[in-house]
Amino acid sequence: MVFRAGRVGRPGLLGTVARTAVVAGTARATANAVDRRAQQKAAEQQAYAQQQAQAQQQNYPPLPPEPETAAPAGDDLIAKLQQLGQLHQSGVLTDDEFAAAKAKLLG
Repeated sequence: MVFRAGRVGRPGLLGTVARTAVVAGTARATANAVDRRAQQKAAEQQAYAQQQAQAQQQNYPPLPPEPETAAPAGDDLIAKLQQLGQLHQSGVLTDDEFAAAKAKLLG
C-alpha cells in the first residue's frame, strides 16, 4: 500500500485563502510602487518646469512697451498711400505736403 502525504485534488479553504492573500499582497505592493514612481516623476517634472521658468526670467529682459502710435495695418496703409498719391497727382497736395503725409503714415 502506497501512502500519500497531503491532499490530492483541490486545495482546501486555508490554501485558497493563503493564495488569495499572496496575490492581493503582490498586487498592492506593485500598485504602491507604481504610485510612488508616478508621484516622484510628477515632482521632478514640476521642479524642472520651475527651473526653466526661473531661467527664462533671468535671461530675458522685459519687453519694451509698444509705441502708442503704431502704423496702420497692411491693407489700410496701402489704401491711405494710394489716396495720398491721387491727391498729389490731382494737385491738391504740394510735393512738401505729400512727403510729410507719407512720412507720417510710414512712421
